[in-house]
Amino acid sequence: MSEENYNEVLSLCERYREQFFIGAAVNQYTIDTQQELLKKHFNSITAENEMKFENLQPEEGKFTFAVADKLVSFAKENHKQVRGHTLVWHNQTPDWVFTNKNGSFADRKTVLERMNTHISEVVKRYKDDLYCWDVVNEVVTDEGPKLLRESKWLETIGEDFIDKAFEFAHQVDPDALLFYNDYNESDPTKRDKIYTLVKGLKERGVPIHGVGLQAHWNVSSPSYDDIRRAIEKYATLELQIQLTEMDVSVFEFGDKRKDLKKPTEEMLGAQAERYEEFFNIFREYSDVITGVTFWGAADDYTWLSDFPVKGRKNWPLLFDEQHQPKQSFWRIMEF
Repeated sequence: MSEENYNEVLSLCERYREQFFIGAAVNQYTIDTQQELLKKHFNSITAENEMKFENLQPEEGKFTFAVADKLVSFAKENHKQVRGHTLVWHNQTPDWVFTNKNGSFADRKTVLERMNTHISEVVKRYKDDLYCWDVVNEVVTDEGPKLLRESKWLETIGEDFIDKAFEFAHQVDPDALLFYNDYNESDPTKRDKIYTLVKGLKERGVPIHGVGLQAHWNVSSPSYDDIRRAIEKYATLELQIQLTEMDVSVFEFGDKRKDLKKPTEEMLGAQAERYEEFFNIFREYSDVITGVTFWGAADDYTWLSDFPVKGRKNWPLLFDEQHQPKQSFWRIMEF
């Protein structure tokens, strides 16, 4: 596959049509600035932030759907599917959800009603347009003996807030695929916790259809063996597996440099090798993996610029800042 004839080359999503869909996270700006790239290479989109609680219902009863509607309209016009992200999360949820007017914590019944109202309104609005939702996001602890992280959802409702979220979503749209989504999903300790959580949901009859592995990885970790073991363990749950927020940082975890204006050739080479092997693994498990979504489409916009190192640019995606294919693109296209 020659890099000289990029304009004639098959799109990324067409190349993988027999394996799984290829998605990208978008926002109200990139849906315009990266429009041609999105149209050509991706057959699914996910709203980066525009469908999170604080953006859809910043004040009780006041829903603001305009930006999310714009993203859905783009998808419909260009025949792309949409993943919903996310209904219940400890971040980006307004304080009013958990409090009374005097500032004290609201009781369980009140918060459950607010959760139900939000999920019902949002899922109902997009019932005909979204095929799946990340219903619950990042509730598992990274370390220690506890299974669930501390959160206002847990404090006000109790451990069954997770079950309730899935049940509320399923009641409104019984055809939607419902996912649990988390990061550090390949770390053995957290992998086992995620497995335990989802296994418990299944055993209780909670309507869950998939596990979302965020796949925020870098040029040195996680290991390929840990990724394989994670996929194999989640596969025993007999649910769909999707890579939901994929990017590959050119910096190792402990690298705090801020002086680079562009990635070195060594970085780009290492990134390309990683992407190639990741996609070798994904294709190997394409009987259980139904989608791979990148957390962005090109390096001109990525959440990893400024995170976790403030003031640092990163280049974690398949296309560069001018929307041209990188080594990583060509490596995963060649199979």
